[in-house]
Amino acid sequence: MILQIKGIISTIGFLDILDIVIVAYFLYKLYVMIRDTRAVALLKGLVVLLLATMVSRWLELNVINWLLQKTMTVVLVALPVVFQPELRRALEHLGRGRFFQNRTQLNAEERENLFQELARTVTALSKNKIGALIVVERETGLNDYIETGIKVDGLVSSEFLINIFIPNTPLHDGAVIVRGNRVQAAGCLLPLSDDRSLTKELGTRHRAAIGISEQTDAVVVVVSEETGIISLARGGRLHRYMDAESLKEQLAPLFVVRSSSLSDLFSWRPS
Repeated sequence: MILQIKGIISTIGFLDILDIVIVAYFLYKLYVMIRDTRAVALLKGLVVLLLATMVSRWLELNVINWLLQKTMTVVLVALPVVFQPELRRALEHLGRGRFFQNRTQLNAEERENLFQELARTVTALSKNKIGALIVVERETGLNDYIETGIKVDGLVSSEFLINIFIPNTPLHDGAVIVRGNRVQAAGCLLPLSDDRSLTKELGTRHRAAIGISEQTDAVVVVVSEETGIISLARGGRLHRYMDAESLKEQLAPLFVVRSSSLSDLFSWRPS
């Protein structure tokens, strides 16, 4: 046995080790990417089906084994549809290198001014219990959602944003999408989250904020019309009970311009 093990080890070269390390690294990153998503429950279901198939074959339960095999075939064909959001985010992340990048870059002063204007906006809206939904684009383009609203292309300012969300005005209903330091569109439609674990207290505005943050890397600031509570949605999660300072603290690290490198392609995971 020892001689066999030594013989196997002696046949392993540097390229074999590199091959195994790369595969292991990709599998680890795949696990990290889906660890906090709905994909985990789906993978558990696949594991149960696989184990049941193996047990039925071992016990020679031919009919059950045949049914399970056909079920696995159908499931494998349906996987690209079931995992569409996760696959989409992963492919989008691969295209976020500097070579593919076309988003507006802000310098430190412009970013600080953007955070300040957003904080002033939501503070004023919160005091007056005026609902708001502000989507700030990061690296994933939001043109599909911009096209559902009214094009604006105006410089971000608290006065401008407050004016948009004043009730009974033409653009107050829907989301505002910000790219760089400019408002691209208002009255935009966003996808609603279908996460059944969300509390019933959250209305359509909050579910839309979570929905867009599940499908893209955008950051969404929400003001509740009923309570005036300020929330921040990112990575499919909602952080509630924010104030101006905590909002700026949460936003600052998300918009730091980093140099692109090969390792950046594999450094992302849902927040």
